[in-house]
Amino acid sequence: MAWYPGATKYELQPESDGQPAIRPTQFIMHSIAAPWTARRIYEYWRDSSSLESHFGLGYEGDLGQYIGTETRADANYKANLRPDGTGAVSIETASNLQHTDPWTAKQVERLIALGAWLHQRHGIPLRVCRSASDPGYGYHRLHADWAVSGTACPGDARVRQFRNAVFPGIVARATGQSPPQEEPDMPSMLNESNTVDVVLRSGVWTGLAFTDAVLHSGPRRHATVVHLLFADNTHKEARIEGRFYLTDTAGGNPSAYLTVTGKGPGGHQFQCAADVPKGRHLRFEVRATTPDGSSVRLLHRVVSGPYWAL
Repeated sequence: MAWYPGATKYELQPESDGQPAIRPTQFIMHSIAAPWTARRIYEYWRDSSSLESHFGLGYEGDLGQYIGTETRADANYKANLRPDGTGAVSIETASNLQHTDPWTAKQVERLIALGAWLHQRHGIPLRVCRSASDPGYGYHRLHADWAVSGTACPGDARVRQFRNAVFPGIVARATGQSPPQEEPDMPSMLNESNTVDVVLRSGVWTGLAFTDAVLHSGPRRHATVVHLLFADNTHKEARIEGRFYLTDTAGGNPSAYLTVTGKGPGGHQFQCAADVPKGRHLRFEVRATTPDGSSVRLLHRVVSGPYWAL
């Protein structure tokens, strides 16, 4: 097992000695929905819960480690149940009770330092996880297989920080480069892709994840373009429909924009320019309908475009 030298050791037993070994390939970040210190997180898991993470991080940057990083922790559902023995290192971070607040500056610095160490110690690749089993870095709600019944964790504010500060900071720290500086008067840019094939059943709307299923979290103004590439053997008369839609932060209460329709194999493009209200998420879904009911394979998807905070 491996213990991070930058953390205080609060070893959980019997979990530390009794749980199976893993080969760490991912780092997943959580919010615990409580304003606790690293020691208080340890006491909670020690006394009343069998569902733990490897690390806990308080608001003031106090970092505790409870289990070695080569031992399974249970906070990531299927991320630590893979038959090949790979698994995820996880961290719970102090937050408000609704996990809606951003990480503090001290928390951000600790996450960056730990993330860089995990790359150096375990070879976790410097990329965002493209699927639930893909090696890399992520946050709890990024993939459905990481939560038993869905989650908004770690919250919209922290997802934005992960994308704009924490993950770029990990890459910069691990490679010895300076993180990019944002131009305050310029828009931020969304640029995400996913090469994992998706088989679409005929006539069924399917929500798509790029880096994340959530494209934008309000309040935000955006001009977004989605590019989809379908397999060459797609029925030439297949009707390809795509639409952007808004949900609440838990993925419910959907309201869709107008559907855009195309036909046949190859590339298709969908655009949306609008404001995402506070408390709403922008997502995208696609439906392929074939005359003979055959499935259609989506090979590649990209989402891009500028956005501004409101």
